[in-house]
Amino acid sequence: MKIVIAPDSFKESLTAMEAALAIENGMQKMLPEAEFVKVPMADGGEGTVQSLVDATGGQIIPKKVTGPLGEPVKAFFGISGDEKTAVIEMAAASGLHLVPSEKRNPLITTTRGTGELIAAALDHGVEHIIIGIGGSATNDGGSGMAKSLGIKLLDAAGNEIGEGGSALGAIAAIDMSHADQRLSSVKIEVACDVDNPLTGPKGASAIFGPQKGASPEMVKVLDDNLHHFADIIRRDLGKDIEHLSGAGAAGGLGGGLLAFLSAELKRGVDIVLEATMLEEHLADADFVITGEGKIDGQTIFGKTPIGVAKTAKKHNVSVIAIAGNVAQDSDIVHEHGIDAVFSIVPGVIPLSEAFEHASEYVERLSANIASIIKLSRV
Repeated sequence: MKIVIAPDSFKESLTAMEAALAIENGMQKMLPEAEFVKVPMADGGEGTVQSLVDATGGQIIPKKVTGPLGEPVKAFFGISGDEKTAVIEMAAASGLHLVPSEKRNPLITTTRGTGELIAAALDHGVEHIIIGIGGSATNDGGSGMAKSLGIKLLDAAGNEIGEGGSALGAIAAIDMSHADQRLSSVKIEVACDVDNPLTGPKGASAIFGPQKGASPEMVKVLDDNLHHFADIIRRDLGKDIEHLSGAGAAGGLGGGLLAFLSAELKRGVDIVLEATMLEEHLADADFVITGEGKIDGQTIFGKTPIGVAKTAKKHNVSVIAIAGNVAQDSDIVHEHGIDAVFSIVPGVIPLSEAFEHASEYVERLSANIASIIKLSRV
């Protein structure tokens, strides 16, 4: 019997690999003869670098870069085991968690550090870069990222514009002639699970600006500046990104990656599924065990367990999901390929206890699931 173990992380308690190990430990007790294949998963958000590094036998590379407010921060990126793919979480360099709440101001925050991580990945000679763009502190349209890769964003006097969303209104020309030449030979995929356009009432500034510290007046300035930015990109680069789905992600970084790096925006879980070669592992499997911290009605919208389930069903593989919290509206996941759902929590307990003993609870539940599987085969 072959069982593929493909969970996401359990936020605040277990990484995807730690969860996979706990599942394996529990199931082996009852199914010692089974073949287990661990494939740590993610959906493009926090934990994606760790999951893909674990899944491919790669490594985490620490890197000091420019933070959202211009100060140095300790960031990181991942390199796959074959050293051909780099994985970046933009939040590691340009994330909201790096800015104290009283200092949040998307007029000045920059994605420069994200560009520095891209440059560092290029230094490793990779052929493929995966970028997760959730959790940003920025609203600069990816302008900081572009500048750190040699792209010139010039004002009317021919000088480089400053940092942040406020500077976009001064752009008069874009000069790509000094862009890092290595970008042209690298495939860049962006994990993007929002469909917001760059501007307008559903755009980057209006929808995400307030959580980054923008007042209504600031939102108006930011949106106008992104509109101007899009006009200059349309004129100088011949690319119309303003109304593209996902261009507004991460304060317009989605649009900037499309415009400057010719990146492809895809659902995060789809990128991870491909990078981990999960389908190959599932082709001859009997069961797959997946899961994450919470399974509810929102799980069907691009979350890891559904991505795993849809892939498994291509090969008629039975899908079992586990979670710390199984919500009352979770039944809908059965319509999307998940055959059974179990909660790891043994009863009504404090959240702190659930976090502290998560590995133990996952292992115990997995042993029980394996017992059911064993009985079904008698």
